[in-house]
Amino acid sequence: MPLTVVVGGFFGDEGKGKVISYLSLVDKPDICVRTGSINAGHTVNLGGRTWRVRIIPSCFPNTQTRLMIAPGALLSIPVLMREVEETGARGRVWVDYSTGVIEDRHVEAERSDEYLMKTIGSTGQGVGMATVDRVLRRLRLARDFKELSGMLTDVPREVDESLGRGGLVVVEGTQGTFLSLYHGTYPYVTSRDTTASGVLSEVGVSPRSVSDIVLVFKAFVSRVGAGELPGELKPEEAEARGWVERGTVTGRLRRVAPFNVELAKRAVMLNKPTQIAITKLDALFPGARGKRSWGELPAEARRWVNWVSEELGVPVTLIGTGEDAMDMVDLRRGEAA
Repeated sequence: MPLTVVVGGFFGDEGKGKVISYLSLVDKPDICVRTGSINAGHTVNLGGRTWRVRIIPSCFPNTQTRLMIAPGALLSIPVLMREVEETGARGRVWVDYSTGVIEDRHVEAERSDEYLMKTIGSTGQGVGMATVDRVLRRLRLARDFKELSGMLTDVPREVDESLGRGGLVVVEGTQGTFLSLYHGTYPYVTSRDTTASGVLSEVGVSPRSVSDIVLVFKAFVSRVGAGELPGELKPEEAEARGWVERGTVTGRLRRVAPFNVELAKRAVMLNKPTQIAITKLDALFPGARGKRSWGELPAEARRWVNWVSEELGVPVTLIGTGEDAMDMVDLRRGEAA
């Protein structure tokens, strides 16, 4: 009964969409469950096409995988319906009866809050305000909306039954460890716990069911919005290194810094991963671009990956080397690092 949890190790933007879409095609999960909300976008590149999804699980490239949205998640009905069509996932997307629904009033309230928008740097998607309503027990849930009636299911039960049959379940975390409401750079954080334990509670699955926790780091650090970023580079230096990126949801320029091993060590402490995925290795070592085996990587790239693994005390098993989901060095299957 394998269950794999995938979470971000820094401030989001680590490439979880790439890792999860790769797992969908190679590991072929029965179910993929999305947590979080529409303020976090995951990018999937495959075969020359690009999708940017905010609520549909990133396992959608595998047409045999059932895509589910956790009871602890918050969705927007227009965003959900649009992504169902864009990803060709009609008929295999399921929403828990208790998933929260963001309405226009939440978006309007959030965007009119100067503190949230200007000081904290909120994405303005209504997630925080909907979370407030949920805490106050006045948020409307998926079961209250007729347009969702054909998509409703009991996600915790579906997950439990799949695990009981020996199926693989992938739980998709969002954002990153240091955007956690409890463990991040408060107050410059999101409105939920983004660590592995928080993600599990959103789904309704016991920690005892977990077989693997994959902690995803990018080869450099980035974050959108306000808050501390140790070692932050000036925009011109980021451009010189080829590290210019924009947020998937807001389009805002991401602030960047070199890989921070001390921050990574704390993320390991908080999440206790069984394995680490590193994305955008090619941003540090252009010679690694597009490589799909350990032996093809430049020697300096292999040394850097080994250094990360040794410093963190966790094996690096997945190494992203390009935009395509399949541009991945997968060390889980016996190739020695």
